[in-house]
Amino acid sequence: MDIEFSLAMPRDAIGIPMVRRVLGDALRSLGVTEGCVSDILLATSEACTNAVRHGGPVNRYEVMATIGHGRCELRIVDCGLGLETIPKQYPPSDVENGRGILIMRAVVDEISFDITPGQGTTVRLRKELDWDEDAIAHHLTLAGQLAGV
Repeated sequence: MDIEFSLAMPRDAIGIPMVRRVLGDALRSLGVTEGCVSDILLATSEACTNAVRHGGPVNRYEVMATIGHGRCELRIVDCGLGLETIPKQYPPSDVENGRGILIMRAVVDEISFDITPGQGTTVRLRKELDWDEDAIAHHLTLAGQLAGV
């Protein structure tokens, strides 16, 4: 059994805290460690920020989350022009932008991009979950009672 949800958000920075709240509450309620939750939320915030900044001309983007099988998988989809290049190193310290993708890479286990020039970008994030010692979801998973979580 997987937990799945999606959020269709306005392409405005005001929606990013809402995405963080919904996703963070879901992970915490299952007993995911705060460090793991923080990493997932940081990567998600960076992906959402890119969708807000570069996802036009459409005024919405979508966040789809699946939590199950000991991991969290996210897709952030926008309808922008698509990425031209993916940075391989951090920009100089005096440059304001260009760190988001590298930050995402540093805090999740897997990141990939589906880019269709002129039609949009899908950012896929995946992280194996770390559990609090008393997490019911983790204990049920170990006992085979909640196979998806």
